[in-house]
Amino acid sequence: MQTSALPDLAHTATKPVHWLATALAMAGVVALAGLLQPRTATATATAPEQRTTRQSAPVAAPDPAGVDFPLECGGAGTTVAKQAPGDLDGDGRPETVAVVHCDAGSGTPPSGVYVLTRSGGAAPRVVATLVDPADKKTVGDFAVREGVVSATLLGYSSLEVPRCCPDQEEQAAWKWKGNAFVRTSGDLARAV
Repeated sequence: MQTSALPDLAHTATKPVHWLATALAMAGVVALAGLLQPRTATATATAPEQRTTRQSAPVAAPDPAGVDFPLECGGAGTTVAKQAPGDLDGDGRPETVAVVHCDAGSGTPPSGVYVLTRSGGAAPRVVATLVDPADKKTVGDFAVREGVVSATLLGYSSLEVPRCCPDQEEQAAWKWKGNAFVRTSGDLARAV
């Protein structure tokens, strides 16, 4: 083995001060990289899909508590059984979809499915009824995903079927198109 005529290299005999200097240099690089982040990208829509956007804090979805739902409950009050937020019309502000029924105490009261919105600082209000309680349906599974409201609607084939035990089920979905919610599926009912 041949020995080097050069003096020992500095990196072959490391000391704690070398590690400290390396750690400080790396911390400086990371901090500098954090300060030099690129600006957030924005997309530009073309007409007719062009929408105005604001660079502000996210808007909270409307809270269904205290909303006057169009239900005839005979003074019994209402119960919000399920709720889900989502931007249904693509305006950048979330709506809330609420499944609501009368406080029946027992039994299976029919449900209503309502879309709530809030403009400005106003109180939330009902802007659409997707399922009318007059249809005598109850809501099983329920979700809002990617602008689509989906629900499993349970119903009864005749008046002889006990109100505790629905014997029909249908899958339904609604999507905002133009200026209204359009039911996109769920035309056929099937026995449970």
